[in-house]
Amino acid sequence: MRVLTLFLMSLSLATVSASAADLTAQLNQFFKARYGETGQGADTLSVVVKTPQGQWPACDAPQFSLPGNSRMWGNMSVAANCGQNRRYLQVQVQVEGDYLVAARQVVRGTALTADDLKVVHGRLDTLPARAVINMADVADAVALRDIVPGQPLTMMMVRQPWRVKAGDNVNVIASGDGFNVASEGRAMNNATAAQPVRVRMNSGQIVSGKVGSDGNILISL
Repeated sequence: MRVLTLFLMSLSLATVSASAADLTAQLNQFFKARYGETGQGADTLSVVVKTPQGQWPACDAPQFSLPGNSRMWGNMSVAANCGQNRRYLQVQVQVEGDYLVAARQVVRGTALTADDLKVVHGRLDTLPARAVINMADVADAVALRDIVPGQPLTMMMVRQPWRVKAGDNVNVIASGDGFNVASEGRAMNNATAAQPVRVRMNSGQIVSGKVGSDGNILISL
């Protein structure tokens, strides 16, 4: 009798382990596909399920979904749907990849160059929010604070360079349905590309628009 009991217990544990392995494998596949949509590799991605097994979905192949603003990695909630039944799983998505750190001391107000940064490899999910993983995202950016060597770079540490500055003479292009009108004025505030700026026109009128990539002020009518 005892032998039979032990056999049944071992069989039950094997079933639980297989179920856990199946769910983890499905989640890994789901996140690898999602991560790959960004054009980045995900060979080192792994998912750790933190929700107790008694709260897992009941079906063998649940359909997973995420809120639209979910992060790419770290702790997050995943909806697991089995028909009309929905469960939420708390998971940790662990990803290794390249990211940027300061190669040397960077002083506040400095325009970053390639020599100020270096690429290192490690766990992305342990980095601060909005960590920078692409050099192009911070090309010519200006440091908003002192950055020490080896410190991971985040988008909150930098700003894009001013495309126009207060006092600059600028071209203002107003466009509407089938027409474009160009005139001149003077910028009243600093702004990077795509940021709003106020302009005092030569006529004295003050208008608001957004800075184009070419430095022109764009107004949609």
